Amino acid sequence: MSKFSEWFHEILEEAEIIDTRYPIKGMHVWLPQGFKIRKYTLNILRNLLDQDHEEVLFPLLIPEDELAKEAIHVKGFEDEVYWVTHGGLTQLNKKLALRPTSETAMYPMFNLWVRSHSDLPLKFYQIVNTFRYETKHTRPLIRVREITTFKEAHTIHTDSEGAENQVKDAVELYKSFFDALAVPYVITTRPEWDKFPGADYTVAFDTLLPDGKTLQIGTVHNLGQTFAHTFDITYETESGDHQYVYQTCYGLSDRIIASVIGVHGDESGLCLPPRVAPVQVVIVPILFKEGKEEVLDFCRKVEKKLKTQSMRVYLDDRDIRAGKKFYEWEMRGVPLRIEIGPRDIKNNKMIVVSRNNLEKKTLDYHEETLILTINTLLDNINQEMKDKAWERLKNNIRKVKTVEEAQEEITESGGIIQFSWCGKTSCGKDLEETLRVDLLGIESQVEEEDKCINCGKAAKKTTLLAKTY
Repeated sequence: MSKFSEWFHEILEEAEIIDTRYPIKGMHVWLPQGFKIRKYTLNILRNLLDQDHEEVLFPLLIPEDELAKEAIHVKGFEDEVYWVTHGGLTQLNKKLALRPTSETAMYPMFNLWVRSHSDLPLKFYQIVNTFRYETKHTRPLIRVREITTFKEAHTIHTDSEGAENQVKDAVELYKSFFDALAVPYVITTRPEWDKFPGADYTVAFDTLLPDGKTLQIGTVHNLGQTFAHTFDITYETESGDHQYVYQTCYGLSDRIIASVIGVHGDESGLCLPPRVAPVQVVIVPILFKEGKEEVLDFCRKVEKKLKTQSMRVYLDDRDIRAGKKFYEWEMRGVPLRIEIGPRDIKNNKMIVVSRNNLEKKTLDYHEETLILTINTLLDNINQEMKDKAWERLKNNIRKVKTVEEAQEEITESGGIIQFSWCGKTSCGKDLEETLRVDLLGIESQVEEEDKCINCGKAAKKTTLLAKTY
């Protein structure tokens, strides 16, 4: 897609995902269609988290002194905090921050909740809005000032092993989540200078958009005991001693919706995975003057049958040309279209069109197997979308041996560059500055003896870099 940025903005408007005309820069309104995509996406996420997490809801406002307790953390967000200074006409004695994230809102409460080793581990999450005064160029769903879909999970453990295992579990949870959305990803450990403020280390998920830039879509942070010391979160051991807890946190944002739209969309518009599509199946009657009511009655019967299985079905019986309906539903990304006309009823057939490849098939119509047939088609669409997206990502990860080769690949093709790195911060930052890219992070240890592409010293890491959002 040659002009992805232009396409992305146009499809958000044309498919009625969000309205960006809200009179504050970097904030938008979710329209009904977009809100449904968001809702079904979050349903998948909640189902995964609810297996062993508890959902909570913390206040939006954070007292200035609590935010200031964690100097490292605040330093990471100090340029981005929105402040409430007045209550009505009265100036507040203490400024209140709109949460940029919730560590400093939650952890004073964890100090009150955690008592004994028998309380742990504790695993909480919330899905809320957060606010960051984004000073760079804002982009809908990608770089915003109000993150309306911010999922943050926070866990508390007795030891470092528990926290380490939770990081691994969180990575697996995110993999399941993105797999359900058919969104491909690379997983890296962020370099020291790009980790979450206060974390021991950060693991990140990135996907690749059609313009060759990567989008960070999820992060997992091992916090160690940094915040436990700051907020005095301790537990009583079996022997009666008091020890500081170990913590993790992991977050997602509106970018998950941006990735679904950007990764799967095409020149015809949206292409939505069945599990998050507001309409999964649209039925379009092919009407002529003769036999019109018979066709409509048959289509209503098909609609009713599919809805018995909680399938999201829409019968488009508007009095407009079928071609206009096809265009509209393809643009909106509906995974499957069923076309039924008088000849189809006579021959006991139905025509189905898969949105992901616009392939048209004529199938036998059997009422007793209709549900199975449609579910199989939807499953196949999801798998085909996933396979295609992963193939595109893998084809755009290219290994280089020199800085010059990296520069050429980034300039001509974009995508993700894989290379060997010595692991030193000065060398990594030099690469970022030279190539004008971001070092995504460490993918793995080098498998064989190799040299750093920048300084020529012994390489220790296999690393990825790319132009990023």
